[in-house]
Amino acid sequence: MGSSSAAEGEGQGPVVIHAWSAPRSLSTSLMYSFAQRDDMEVLDEPLYANFLRVTGVDRPYREELLSKMDPDGNKVVKEVIFGPGEKTYRYCKHISKQCLPNLSSDLMKKGKHFILIRNPLNILPSFDKVVPPSFMELGVGELVSIYSELCGLGKPPPVIDADDLQREPEAVLRGLCEDLGIPFQPQMLKWEAGPKEFDGIWAPWWYGSVHKSIGFSKSRQYPLTFPFAFYDLLEQSLPFYNMLKRQVRKTIGSQQPALPDPPLPVPANKKILVWVGDELLPRDSAKVSVFDSVVQGGDAVWEGLRIYDGKVFKLDEHLDRLFDSAKAMAFTNVPTRDWIKDAIFKTLIANGMFDNAHIRLTLTRGKKVTSGMSPAFNLYGCALIVLAEWKPPVYDNSHGIKLVTATTRRNSPNSIDSKIHHNNLINNILAKIEGNLSQAEDAIMLDKDGFVSETNATNIFMVKKGTVLTPHADYCLPGITRATVMDLVVKENFVLHERRISLSEFHAADEVWTTGTMGEITPVVMIDGRQIGDGKIGPVTRQIQNAYKVLTAEQGVPIPRNA
Repeated sequence: MGSSSAAEGEGQGPVVIHAWSAPRSLSTSLMYSFAQRDDMEVLDEPLYANFLRVTGVDRPYREELLSKMDPDGNKVVKEVIFGPGEKTYRYCKHISKQCLPNLSSDLMKKGKHFILIRNPLNILPSFDKVVPPSFMELGVGELVSIYSELCGLGKPPPVIDADDLQREPEAVLRGLCEDLGIPFQPQMLKWEAGPKEFDGIWAPWWYGSVHKSIGFSKSRQYPLTFPFAFYDLLEQSLPFYNMLKRQVRKTIGSQQPALPDPPLPVPANKKILVWVGDELLPRDSAKVSVFDSVVQGGDAVWEGLRIYDGKVFKLDEHLDRLFDSAKAMAFTNVPTRDWIKDAIFKTLIANGMFDNAHIRLTLTRGKKVTSGMSPAFNLYGCALIVLAEWKPPVYDNSHGIKLVTATTRRNSPNSIDSKIHHNNLINNILAKIEGNLSQAEDAIMLDKDGFVSETNATNIFMVKKGTVLTPHADYCLPGITRATVMDLVVKENFVLHERRISLSEFHAADEVWTTGTMGEITPVVMIDGRQIGDGKIGPVTRQIQNAYKVLTAEQGVPIPRNA
């Protein structure tokens, strides 16, 4: 905007309420709504003539409009928009593209502002009745610019959505009035049909439908068929709409009310960058295609990685298993090891995560050309996701956890081999549900013969009379943390047996712990209501925890640092 000649609050005119919107967004209906107030006067697009003069844009009514409206934008801002008046408030309906750089900064600095948005899916089907649609004509980019400018001035504007306004007009108007600091008036919900004396001269071209209305009409149950000639324009404009949609006031009593945002286990993870495909994206923008195999059938392989003191622990071992799983699943066009490492390092460095962080590394079979199960449809190559979060160990490793035994059995290699680290975790999830319902941290899963295999998320160890035992990895995933701990047990001079172990042996154990990248080494103090040992962390468990802590401090692949 240009130079300012007055600060907000100067002058004796009405308080100006600026309504910014794109065309075909119920902006005229909303103007009619505010015009029903006894404390309000309205102006219909007072900056339209300035827009036509500066841009040279053609309209069927261009010459008539330029002859009847003042085309000097700054004169209009000073004398019309902020000029004297008899009412308390002056409502100015503005179309976003009419906010041009030649206008005085007073336009933004003075008055109250709000933004009205509408999904381009609902705008484009009827947009070309008067003018051909374009990104400029839609004005959604300008709406984002206006929002950003007002935020920069310390005046973040309320944002309302036209679809919400149609569905729950009173709730939306009450919320808007509250945000604007003005009282709601019930007469805002109804008006008389027909043209209004304050309509712009362009009304015969644009206002046919609203002239037939007497209030906010309900939206169609089903949308109009989309004009696919405008598909590219839809793709261009939707990100801008969605950016503003996130700012909409969540007070709508709709059929499917929005749930409040839940608290995050680690609040710092609200603002993180996630690697998806071949780029870093903000958390809320980090998405994969609905055609991706991970959506179509949970078809992806994954690994969990931990970051300790500037190093990625057991990185190469995890990548070995990732590639083995991808090969077993016959993935094609798999990225190279160096490329995946590079993506991991870029994600960690961009987020500043050099300690106490965890990565969920996912390699999907990639996007399909059409929906369906067959990998023959996967012709785009694999897709990589690097989700790094601030995440301390997820269990209480100082006091221990409780386990219950699930009725869900660990799947056999006869059906699905657990050695393939695959994203389709239905077997584990069903067991975890049982654990959650029993208010236990996790659930033990038995094999088809009734012997203990692992938990729904971790491998498991027990101690009896100083000897350490762990189940064979016939049914369970042979975890990398499991292998690391098995080595530590031997190095710490304990006897280790890998064999079939019954559930009753675990019930009668002196000590039990679980192992996994996300939780590290977690003591178990109760299984199925039976106290393990004395119900406290045992000496062997403590010794292995300490040895593991030393190992994670010493080993790992260093994260490159910028010079």
